[in-house]
Amino acid sequence: MASRTPSTTADRDDRTAAAPGAGRPASGDRPRRRLSVDERREQLIAVALELFSRRPPEEVSIDDIAAAAGASRPLVYHYFPGKQALYEESLRRAGRELSARFEEPMEGPLSERLFRVMGRYLDFVQSHGPGFAALLRGGSVAASAGTSAVIDEVRRAAHDQILGHLAIPSPSAGLRLTVRAWIANAEITSLEWLGERSLPLEELQLHLVQEFVAALTLTAAREPALAAELAGFFADERPDGPTGRLVRDLAGLLAVPGIVEAVTALATAAPGAAVAGPVVPVAVDEPSAQATADSAPSSNG
Repeated sequence: MASRTPSTTADRDDRTAAAPGAGRPASGDRPRRRLSVDERREQLIAVALELFSRRPPEEVSIDDIAAAAGASRPLVYHYFPGKQALYEESLRRAGRELSARFEEPMEGPLSERLFRVMGRYLDFVQSHGPGFAALLRGGSVAASAGTSAVIDEVRRAAHDQILGHLAIPSPSAGLRLTVRAWIANAEITSLEWLGERSLPLEELQLHLVQEFVAALTLTAAREPALAAELAGFFADERPDGPTGRLVRDLAGLLAVPGIVEAVTALATAAPGAAVAGPVVPVAVDEPSAQATADSAPSSNG
């Protein structure tokens, strides 16, 4: 009689998990196909990512992952040495997905391209909220060098994509810093929104894009080479796009009494000179003015 090779516990569990009735109801009487090693590993990662998206990683256990996958605890450990390894692998997958959301065809006005990118980014933040909030805020016990590397890679991808859309041949250190600072601001702002949801999502999307336009304009004011590129950027924008709406909002400030005078004074004053504030008329009570006049000494002595 031919001898049989002893099967491992994980192999038996994988056959059980693939059998009808394991994990979820079977469709009819047809047996489910046994998952290959790669398919099972991918399934565990997908299930884990779904759980980590709904809850902070410290609130998810190996038993939770096994139950959601229709597998046993030993089977999960057969593929991953522990929850941390599975979390980091899930995060790498999520990081690749998030990085891909920054990819956008380089066609049309820049602010409208960025508006679409931020829409996909915020959708991702919203759907993966608790786990990513814990990680990005540094409050997760599952944070490690591996998870930090994933987040850094996403930031690097976002940075490179935005510079690519700007199409500046040799981006200056100042421009790179502006882009990095804006990415950090987008993270902080979107995570704060996740906790409060005080704005409609599309309004937040618009605010973030307009903040980038404002930061880019400020950087161009300090760098003549970038200022020359900015002319073409504004020429491509449309009145109803994020930049057009921002320019109208800023132009509306000029109707506020005193702003034009104050800004003009700041722009024309010599460096170091004191700038007088706008003259504000003071209302004088008529009886008080009359009393002052009556008490003044007569010129006739």
